[in-house]
Order: sequence, then structure tokens, then C-alpha cells
Amino acid sequence: MPHLRVHYRADHRPLLVLADTPRPRCPECRGEGGWAYDYGDENGEYAGTEYVPCTCWDPDHPERSVTVPRWIARRFFGWREPVYSSEPPF
Repeated sequence: MPHLRVHYRADHRPLLVLADTPRPRCPECRGEGGWAYDYGDENGEYAGTEYVPCTCWDPDHPERSVTVPRWIARRFFGWREPVYSSEPPF
């Protein structure tokens, strides 16, 4: 069962996004959504970090987004028009 939340994203256009989040009271991950651990190669040297998601959420769950009208984004979220330049490099 997805645990959805709404958050505001201001890219080139203002959006309200409905995204899946980890269960806040999950006994395994304690609401963090998973674990990150470092691993090494055959010589014992650091080779990278691996992230294991918890079973309480699906990080690949598709997001749903709704475009916010610009006047609402300006008034309530402080959104401003992107600034474009005619100077090189374009």
C-alpha cells in the first residue's frame, strides 16, 4: 500500500507532485526508506556505496504531477519566471 504525500517542485514550471514515501513507523527502517552501506573490492579497498530500499515502500513508484497556475505559484510559493539570457553560450 503506497503512502503518498504532496510536495511542491519548481522546475521550469511549477508543479505539485504526488509521490510515494516510506512508512513513518516501519520497524525495519524507522521511516528512512532503506539502508546505505559501503562495500569493498577483493583487496579490501572502498569500492562504492550500495543502497537497499526497505519493503515498506517502492522507490520506483510513478509520480503523479499537476501543473500549478503561475499566479498561484507566485502568490503562495514565491515562484518566479526562469531568467533566460541572450548572451553566449546559449
